[in-house]
Formats: sequence, structure tokens, C-alpha cells
Amino acid sequence: MTSWTAGELTAIGNADELDLRSLRADGLHRAAVTMWVVRHGDDLYVRAVRGRDGWYRGTRTRHEGHIRSGGIDRDVTFADADADHSLNDAIDAEYRAKYRSYPASFVDGVTSDQARSSTIKLVPR
Repeated sequence: MTSWTAGELTAIGNADELDLRSLRADGLHRAAVTMWVVRHGDDLYVRAVRGRDGWYRGTRTRHEGHIRSGGIDRDVTFADADADHSLNDAIDAEYRAKYRSYPASFVDGVTSDQARSSTIKLVPR
């Protein structure tokens, strides 16, 4: 399995936003969706504020796509990461620390139970 380089982890982990494009069944990319991204250890995570509705459903088609963030362009696999509640707690803490300068309502949205149910680990391909 491919892993993130230290430079990629730093660049993406320090970026405020990430553009995600999931692959459709026909192999074409969907339109990019902009979201927040956090680093936890040597992994990167994103969440859908609306949970499993909206753009999240597109990641379920092929579990593959492309991200752009912090000057990094990378093909990725979307791995489910919502089942581990202790991991979700740690990811919540990362979101709260990284985005503390934003309105609390924004951070509350990405740390809600609905958003937690859509936690995706980004795995480089």
C-alpha cells in the first residue's frame, strides 16, 4: 500500500481546505467539492457536514477519486473510518484545534454525529 510522504502530510495537513473529486461508475471525475481536512498521525481525514447525503454518496460508487490541497495533487482511495469511536473523538479534537478561529457553528457542524458518520480516511494511490 502507498503511504503519504512527510511533505504531503505537512502540506495537506496545514492547508485549510481540500478539493475532492470522486470517480463516477464510468470512470470520469465528478465536480470538485471543497471541504476541511485534518491530519491525525500519518493519516488524513475528511467529513461531510451533511453526513451520508450529498457528495459523500459519490465516494461510495468506486471508493476512488482525486484530491488537491496545499499544492498537492493526488489520486486517493476513500476508506471508511466512522466505525471507530475513539478515532472519531481524536478526529473531532483535530478539527477543533485546527479550525478554532472559525465560528463555533462551523466546527460544530463537522464534529456532529451526522458528520462523524461520514468520516473518510484518504489513502494515496
